[in-house]
Amino acid sequence: MAEIADMDGQPVIDYTGRDYEGILKALRGQVPRKLPEWQDYLNEADFGNVLLQLFAHLGDVLSYYQDRVANESFLATATTRRSVIEHLRLIGYPMRTAAPAAAMLTILVPAGTRIPEPISLGRGAAFATRSLGDRPSIRFEYTGEASLVLDFRPVDPGDPDGPAAATVPVEEGRLISGEVLGLADGSPDQRYVLAHGGLILPPSGQQAGAGVTLDTTQRGAPPQRWRFRDTLAFSGPADHDFSIDIDENDQATLRFGDGTFGAVPLRGAALAASYRIGGGLVGNVPAAAITSIVNAPALAVLGAKVTNPLPATGGADRETIAHAARHAPSVFRSLHRAVTTADYEELARTFHGVGKVRASAAGWNRVTLYVAPSGGGRGDGKVSDVLELGLKRYLEDKRMLTQIIEVEDVDYVEIFVTAEVGVESYYVREDVRAAVEQAASALLDFEAVGFGETLYLSRFYDAIQSTPGVLFANITEFRAGEPVPFAADGRIGLGENQVPVPPADPGYAAGIKVLLVRQAGS
Repeated sequence: MAEIADMDGQPVIDYTGRDYEGILKALRGQVPRKLPEWQDYLNEADFGNVLLQLFAHLGDVLSYYQDRVANESFLATATTRRSVIEHLRLIGYPMRTAAPAAAMLTILVPAGTRIPEPISLGRGAAFATRSLGDRPSIRFEYTGEASLVLDFRPVDPGDPDGPAAATVPVEEGRLISGEVLGLADGSPDQRYVLAHGGLILPPSGQQAGAGVTLDTTQRGAPPQRWRFRDTLAFSGPADHDFSIDIDENDQATLRFGDGTFGAVPLRGAALAASYRIGGGLVGNVPAAAITSIVNAPALAVLGAKVTNPLPATGGADRETIAHAARHAPSVFRSLHRAVTTADYEELARTFHGVGKVRASAAGWNRVTLYVAPSGGGRGDGKVSDVLELGLKRYLEDKRMLTQIIEVEDVDYVEIFVTAEVGVESYYVREDVRAAVEQAASALLDFEAVGFGETLYLSRFYDAIQSTPGVLFANITEFRAGEPVPFAADGRIGLGENQVPVPPADPGYAAGIKVLLVRQAGS
């Protein structure tokens, strides 16, 4: 509340009390000083008091906006994605968009099928999972710029007339081909908004496979291909470059140069873009989930079947505000150069599809990156060939000349927890079970754990017993895959390259087995 005090005969107002009640009290405190003839100002029915209340309400609203502006002015206190994007743009750190999952498909052709030579797949050849209930199918596409010639080989080398198989690398998402953006007006700093949100972009600094192909055409002239750049700061007046801004709603805007930094599209030129949309954790589907051929006529004619022997990995949701605020300053301090192991870790975390990473100096010129893909231990949790190759390419111009980078999988350790839980009589048993599972599983959530952690039994007791409706809890199993049901001293210590995960056993729903032993009063 605002207080008015006299200092040397002058009123002093506490300007920190800027809520409705504080402002109203301060205004009323000024009435005897400014309007001594107004004696009835405390009467709620007085019209002047109504005006004071309106002024206090308006002041409260203005104070709120002042506080919001002050908070959004600093990276550490900003809460809106738009503010964080603008802050990080000043240090050349683009917030990551959603990353697509990658998988390796096996194309199986039945025995006795004559395979014409050659069979090739172009960019956009599509496959998908089956739609189940409220879950729509998830689309995967071949994304290579050049056509892929399929190399069919007998499944059984001793039976050349038997079934034949070939492999196809795919990524989750959908290709938008030849979208017309409009006609250039010849002015500097032209901007064009893509019609579809959720653009898939490469990590900062990786030009290959930029995700957007842009051409301009004019009557009587061949098409002009434009190149994607992270920034136009290093583009000359004759360089046909463009950059992309992603707003807080994941809407992409293509930005062209001003004639000094980057060329200007000529007046009347038609702009057309091809790009891919998608990405997210939803693409990390399990093995044998991709079973449909959507857009590959050459394979459909052969009666081919498709599947993914291994889970799709590397899919990640867009970067969160908390993640960006935590890691962007470290990336900026590294100057986008990988020298120390900390530099490698910070830079690798900005790469699409990397969930967790630990760097280890294995020698004077060798760095090993232990990588957990986004989504963690889902499926086999291994690093796909696509993710490994992309990460190495991303670090290629950032490493020291003599450094050799190796990428290894992390060790996932399943944590088994079983708890006997008593339920209060006035709670629904299954509701309490679900709440306990949620509270305990949060301790093993991929985003909440790290390398080489020590898990404590007491934390699970605290999470369970603080759940509403729990009368008592008794944890009877707490182990990391060992045959003994209980870890020594109630602690599970993990190695430096190990990450804890919930067990794959379906009996451990959400990472814990909950036994409702009795209900109070029953």
